[in-house]
Amino acid sequence: MQDLKLYEYAIIRVVPKLEREEFINIGIILFSKQAKFITVLYDIPFKKIKLFAEDFDVDQLALNIKAFETIAKGTCTDSPIAHMDIPSRFRWLTAIRSSAIQTSRPHPGMCYHLEKTSQRLFEELVL
Repeated sequence: MQDLKLYEYAIIRVVPKLEREEFINIGIILFSKQAKFITVLYDIPFKKIKLFAEDFDVDQLALNIKAFETIAKGTCTDSPIAHMDIPSRFRWLTAIRSSAIQTSRPHPGMCYHLEKTSQRLFEELVL
């Protein structure tokens, strides 16, 4: 029988107009120190974002969120953050910042299956 695993997750948001502080949930980042696991799931609703801000550069957003994912997974060779351990990468990616890509505060949970839990959270909170 598998053990319960402690995890943390944060919602990834895009803020098309920073001055308005309105955001759209576009993904989640979930990690478990115990399991040495991290994942990023996202879906960019291009049309919805354009409704908030016609001039928002969605192509740049797509590049930035891909970089976010590769840094989280540690596969980005250009970033020193990607070379940190998983908990440090998660903390760096979920730090409070005022940019177009932001995250919620991390939330804890426990589960048996991290992949299933990340997919469930993604479907509930983003899609």
